Amino acid sequence: MAIKTRGKKLSLYKRVPKRYESVEPRKFIWLSLHTDSMSEAEAKAGPAWEQLIAGWEAKLAGDTSDAEQRFEAARQLAEARGFRYMRVDRVAKLPTEELLDRIGAISTRNGKPDLREAAALLGGAKEPAITVTRALELYWDLAREKTFGKSADQIRKWKNPRKKAVNTFVTVVGDKSISEITGDDMLDFRAWWLDRIENEGLSPGSANKDLIHLGDVLKTVNKMKRLNLVLPLSDLSFKEGEPEPRPPFSDAWIRDKILAPGALNGLNEEARRILLAMINTGARPSELASLTATQIRLDSNVPHISIEPVGRQLKSANARRWIPLCGISLEAMRACPDGFPRYRDSSASLSATVNKFLRENGLMETPKHTLYGLRHSFEDRMLAAGVDERIRRDLMGHALDRERYGKGASLEHLQQLIQATAL
Repeated sequence: MAIKTRGKKLSLYKRVPKRYESVEPRKFIWLSLHTDSMSEAEAKAGPAWEQLIAGWEAKLAGDTSDAEQRFEAARQLAEARGFRYMRVDRVAKLPTEELLDRIGAISTRNGKPDLREAAALLGGAKEPAITVTRALELYWDLAREKTFGKSADQIRKWKNPRKKAVNTFVTVVGDKSISEITGDDMLDFRAWWLDRIENEGLSPGSANKDLIHLGDVLKTVNKMKRLNLVLPLSDLSFKEGEPEPRPPFSDAWIRDKILAPGALNGLNEEARRILLAMINTGARPSELASLTATQIRLDSNVPHISIEPVGRQLKSANARRWIPLCGISLEAMRACPDGFPRYRDSSASLSATVNKFLRENGLMETPKHTLYGLRHSFEDRMLAAGVDERIRRDLMGHALDRERYGKGASLEHLQQLIQATAL
């Protein structure tokens, strides 16, 4: 790389690498550095050359049959020339001075403008058609920050409803370009769901989840790919009734049925221990399944478990907590001091396994009961014992309807409260 005087200013003089011969007709480059100071010219030369290289690379990338790659190459070429890519209709509305700057930055060959640069700087690059299924592929990368801190199991649970929503839409409407999705398409999708709600007894909530997840994918791609589309996604949700609460197991049912000698013998050990650990902790099944040995503190003055974001995200900031171990829950954790590796990355299969076992063995108090009802039973016992709401919410990992003052109850205090009602 040579810096030479050309006229009254210093310029960069360098041979064009063979790699770029197909997109750069000049054999050598003279690039003004707009200074007569050698030290300043030397500081500018490197970045100026890198910007040229970026432009040539973008041109090479444009020599492809892939529409998305061509459009991305045009966007990168515009950036390499110091401009942000805009569609032609927006370029046309720029102030005259800015428009002339873009035109002046387009290089010429034999007196004719470079067509790739003209398309990049003046917004003439053809935007790729992104179908709904392609939008989902792009979404995983564009929304990757939403997976930070999630375990493999949590990522799977995050992805599956979005896959389901997109697949359902494609089945009903087709794999259209998202720029061609119309209000009628969305109403057709909603009508399909309405038929299922009426004829198959599905809940409005299921339909709304599909609409929410489909909208999340399309809006994210629209925003992050700077497509500036007006998507017809509003005013489509179904009115939902009051959600049915999950019924708690009664203490008598837990004591006489679930804890009856031999009642849980057919359930695998890890699932059985998690079930027992839930009874006197109120912890979520997924929280117990993900515990590591360092979070199970049996040697403490107050044996307890620590719910922390270790290898996974917590449901909320309030979910971080310590829960003393008492009664059968302490016995269960002593049997599994290293946690539950079988279910650490598959808490969904844990619930399915336990619920199936309880149903098949007559251990569900009613058809509406599930494993999660043990968590509600724990809180009901705390309520019946007159435990303060702040403490109950802290133990359950729930938000408080006011600011939290102080550190809250000590482990010793929590142990006394839980022990008084422990099974």
